[in-house]
Amino acid sequence: MLKILTHVSRVIVGLLFIYSGFVKLVDPMGTKFKLEEYFSEAVLDLEFLTPMAMVFAILLVVAETVLGIMLLVGYKPKFTVWSLFAITLVFLFLTWYSYTYNKVTDCGCFGDAIKITPKQTFYKNVIFIGIIGILIAGLKYIKAIPSKKIASITTYASIFVSLLIVFHVLNHLPIIDFRAYSVGTNIAEGMKYQGDGEVPPIHDFMIDTDEGDKLEEMLAKDKAMLILINTIDKADEEGIPLVSKVAADAKSKGYEIYVLTADGIMYDDDALKAFKEKYNLPYTFGSCDGTAIKTVIRANPGIVTVQKGTIVGKWNWTDAEDVEL
Repeated sequence: MLKILTHVSRVIVGLLFIYSGFVKLVDPMGTKFKLEEYFSEAVLDLEFLTPMAMVFAILLVVAETVLGIMLLVGYKPKFTVWSLFAITLVFLFLTWYSYTYNKVTDCGCFGDAIKITPKQTFYKNVIFIGIIGILIAGLKYIKAIPSKKIASITTYASIFVSLLIVFHVLNHLPIIDFRAYSVGTNIAEGMKYQGDGEVPPIHDFMIDTDEGDKLEEMLAKDKAMLILINTIDKADEEGIPLVSKVAADAKSKGYEIYVLTADGIMYDDDALKAFKEKYNLPYTFGSCDGTAIKTVIRANPGIVTVQKGTIVGKWNWTDAEDVEL
């Protein structure tokens, strides 16, 4: 009986960890932002770890994916099972903390692919601790499939591929966009309440200027381009001139250009004038919530094109030459 339970548990845990790791692997920046939220003073008060959030995020998403594969192929079962137990124990604590103190309303366990509450995630982890307990009890039944050599090759290949995916995504954009601002999304539709009391998928998104919110104006344009700069002091200095060049080209082709930033620079006339002149950005500047900007695009700066309120293209500044107008 234990042998059967072990094999069933092996498949369940392995597949779930692979899925959980993969949906975060294609967007490690999301995990970084979630870790920064946990490290913040308002939550765990571990702000000294914040500079290492990106490193922790990469290690976590790669570990989840690879350990899931290792469990399925049976490579180093003792190390694999106890590592999965340790990771799940950490998740259990974090979700218990979130659930008990209502600190982080979305733990990010499945990235942006599946949204579940801290309470649901906590009980999911409780169940998983129990299932992993079965794996610990049945360790002797976990054998390499189909052989130790192939299990080893599969494991190291998965590490290499995972790191390759992370490198690509961090230098471009997520391979799969699970967020509410994916290409093809109509922003206005995403801002509508569904009548079930839940927050609409798109919220806190605006183009706040000293003349009011320009969002409705932007959504009505046949061709609009958003230049998103989360925080100017942290934006890649090499990137801003590149997106400025793209914006100029877009302007000549009839696009209305909007520059969004989480900074309040647009309310400081001298600073705004200097920034516009330095980077040749004579366009409408608007303020937007920093979290919203980071959700729209995983780049600083980044480019988004919109037609009649529908997102039709998104690019990291590193891909500025590939922008389609």
